[in-house]
Amino acid sequence: MSENEITYLKYKEYGDLLKVILYSSQSVLGAVPLIYHQNYNGQNIIFIQTGTVGGNVIHYFISNSAPAKKFIELKRLTGDYSFVEKIGTDGMSLYIPILELEKSTLKFP
Repeated sequence: MSENEITYLKYKEYGDLLKVILYSSQSVLGAVPLIYHQNYNGQNIIFIQTGTVGGNVIHYFISNSAPAKKFIELKRLTGDYSFVEKIGTDGMSLYIPILELEKSTLKFP
């Protein structure tokens, strides 16, 4: 995929990024994007990828530190979130893994 087919959207905080996940999970397909962390040029980049045929969208923000826990528990009804160590039992929450990337071909702006 060429760099021209990728759109980058930068957010100010986790909450805004997680709203994209909430919206995606409520779509007809019900797909939940994964969350990725990568140290990119000395910055902690947290991102998700969405998109269809013809292009991808990278939603990201720059965090002050690397994620301390392995999952985000995202409340479906309120959008509240917390960092947790494992998948819980709350049926009204999404448990999204934060995957650590060593390397990718993405070139963040």
